[in-house]
Amino acid sequence: MDRLDNTVRPYAWGSTTAIPRLLGTEPTGEPQAEMWMGAHPGAPSRTGRGTLAEVVDADPERELGAATVAKFGPRLPFLLKLLAAGSPLSLQVHPDLAQAHAGYEDEERRGVPVTAPHRNYKDTNHKPELICALTEFDGLCGFRDPLRAAELLDGLGVDSLKPYVDLLHASPEEAALREVLTAVLTADPDEMARTVTETAAACDRLGGDYAPYAGIAHHYPGDPGVIAAMLLNHVRLQPGEALYLGAGVPHAYLDGLGVEIMANSDNVLRCGLTPKHVDVPELLRIVRFEAADPGVLRPEAGPDDEEVYETPTDEFRLSRYVLPEGAPAHDLTLDAPQILLCTAGAVRTGEHELSPGHSVFVPAGEKAEVSGTGTVFRATVVL
Repeated sequence: MDRLDNTVRPYAWGSTTAIPRLLGTEPTGEPQAEMWMGAHPGAPSRTGRGTLAEVVDADPERELGAATVAKFGPRLPFLLKLLAAGSPLSLQVHPDLAQAHAGYEDEERRGVPVTAPHRNYKDTNHKPELICALTEFDGLCGFRDPLRAAELLDGLGVDSLKPYVDLLHASPEEAALREVLTAVLTADPDEMARTVTETAAACDRLGGDYAPYAGIAHHYPGDPGVIAAMLLNHVRLQPGEALYLGAGVPHAYLDGLGVEIMANSDNVLRCGLTPKHVDVPELLRIVRFEAADPGVLRPEAGPDDEEVYETPTDEFRLSRYVLPEGAPAHDLTLDAPQILLCTAGAVRTGEHELSPGHSVFVPAGEKAEVSGTGTVFRATVVL
C-alpha cells in the first residue's frame, strides 16, 4: 500500500480556497483547481517507489491484478480527482469509444500533432465521468426539454433570441436542439456578442432561474456558450449527491468542491465558455441531442456499510464509507486496484493515517482495512 503525493493543477477556473480548506493548509492566492490521484502521464501521483505510472508499468499484473489487465490493458483505468471550481469550466462533451478511436486515427493520418491546440482527440479512449459533491455544487448537465428552453429564452425579452425561441417551438426535439445549438455556435461573432451582452443584463435584472447564467456571462462576456448553456439543465447538488456524465452529454461545472472520477482520457470537445479551440462540425457530430433529466445520483447501500454510486461504466466504481465514532474496521481487500481518499475526519488504513485530502494506492489483492472516524471514498474498477 502506497501513500500518494498528488499534484494540484492551477487551472484558471479553480477555487483559491476550497482545496486548501480541505487540506488544512494556507491558500497561496493562486487557483487550485484539481488534485490528481492516479497514474495519468500528465501528473502521476508520486509514491515511495517512484511515480504511480512507473510502479504500474514495472509490473502491471502485480499492481492491477490479472483480471484488470485482461479487461483494460496494463494501465490503471481510472483517474480520481478533487475538483474545486471557483468559476465555470468550459461547456463540453466527450466521445464514446468508437468515436474516440476513429477521431484519433483520423487526426493521426492527417498528421495533426497531439500537442496542437486544435487537436480534438489525444487518445483512443472514451471519458465517462462522475462528480460527487463535497459542498453544494452547481453544474449544467444535458439538454432541457426544448419547450422549457424556449420559455427560459423568451422570458428574457431579448429580440435577437426570438429566432431561437421559434426554432425550439417549431421542430421535433432532436432537430430543434441541433438547429439552435448550430445557429448559436455559427452566428456572426459581433452580433452574438451583442446578444450575449443583452442576455447577461436581462439575467442579472431578473435573477431567480436566470442567476446562474448571469454568473456565467460575468466570467465569459460575449461568449456564445452563455446562450448554449441556457439550453441545458441547471443542477445544484447537495453534499453526497452526484452526477454521471456519459458520452455525448453536454455539461459544465460551475462552482463547488467535489470528488471526480473518470476513465483515463483527455478527449474533450468544447461548446463554449473557453478561449480554447471549438470544432463546431465535430462537436455537432458527437453531441447527443436528447432532452433528459440530469439524473442526480445518491449512494445505494452495499455490503458492510459501503455506499455505492452506481454507473454503467466498468473503468471505474466510486463508493464511500462514512465511519461513525467507535465503528469497527472495514475490510476493503479486493482483487483489483484501489485508491482510498479521506475527505473528512481521521482514518487509518494499514500503516497510514489519513486526514482530509490524503490518499493511498492499494494494489490488487493487498490487505486493506479502514478504521477511525470520518469519510473515505473508494475508487476501483468493475470486473
